Amino acid sequence: MGLSKYKLGELISLCDERNSDNIYTLSDVKGISIKKEFIETKADMAGVSLSPYILVRPDSFAYVTVTSRNGEKITLAHNTSEDTYIVSSSYIVFKVNRPEVISSDYLFIFFNRPEFDRYARFNSWGSARETFSWEDFCDIDITLPSIEQQRKYVDVYLALQNNLAAYQSKVEELKLVCDGYLDKLKVESKKLKVGDLMETVDKRNSELAYTGVQGININKVFFPTVANIDEGSTRNYKVVEQNQLAFSGMQTGRDMCIRIALNGESQPVIVSPAYTVLKIKDENVVLAHYIMLWFSRKQIDRYGWFASDASIRSNLDLERFFDMDIPIPNISVQREIVNIHKCYIERQRIAEALKEQLKNICPVLIRGSLLEN
Repeated sequence: MGLSKYKLGELISLCDERNSDNIYTLSDVKGISIKKEFIETKADMAGVSLSPYILVRPDSFAYVTVTSRNGEKITLAHNTSEDTYIVSSSYIVFKVNRPEVISSDYLFIFFNRPEFDRYARFNSWGSARETFSWEDFCDIDITLPSIEQQRKYVDVYLALQNNLAAYQSKVEELKLVCDGYLDKLKVESKKLKVGDLMETVDKRNSELAYTGVQGININKVFFPTVANIDEGSTRNYKVVEQNQLAFSGMQTGRDMCIRIALNGESQPVIVSPAYTVLKIKDENVVLAHYIMLWFSRKQIDRYGWFASDASIRSNLDLERFFDMDIPIPNISVQREIVNIHKCYIERQRIAEALKEQLKNICPVLIRGSLLEN
């Protein structure tokens, strides 16, 4: 069979079913990430009425019309679960109304391409905020192969997706092992103060030997700073050597996250002079990676937020940071759990790479389905 051309609006219909009876609760509220996935909402929901929220039933789609300041992507997701979600009334929810013409999975593959993101951004309009309206969304031209041909390529995509899901489940099992191990150590091991285990280091980039100033994100990893910094003016910036940590207490109270990162690479990095650089006092007592593993726990972030104090901006000062307790098992036990965690980190990296490959194959699948006709 040949190819058929449609306007997208001929194949989809708007859904505006509200949570007016409050059947769905806070646990059903979802946001959408730029990775085109439903995620737990990050909005402050205190005192917010959920009755105007829109239902996203299984096999439905939702997207956010605002595209500016969004990483050049459109936030859109397909509900492939058996659960009904609810989303903000500012979202657009729709479904396929001609399943004999287009598969909803094939449509999501179409949306999950860089070409679609570019099209949506180019066709977004507005002065203060650029939006990709429902009218413009429906005006998209789409060329389709037969439904049988679509299913053939959807099967390829779903097989890869299922393999990724199976791999990710194993990754999460490793994380559970790490968390359970650390919970056990809390009650079985002696506790030492952070200040007994680490000390400050103050090596500066005085010879401009290092470039590329790093910050610390909420995931506790170094990343290139977004600040506009002249590399020639970084003589006073601090150097973080391999197996040293950088700590910033300034953001803890605001973000409910202890900003700390371990430089596990052989190449030193440089950070703001406002950061504190730390090294292990005795590597026969504690491993730097074990310290980092302990500070990766959400429980520690909550305690750090609780311990933050200031009049204008909450701050976890160094004295309070040094006063925190860490359970310290013998060094062989530390090595065991660190090795498990390193395995988890590596598999997590592979899972993210596989996820990116899955996204990259979407244009190939769409192109292949059209060329085969």
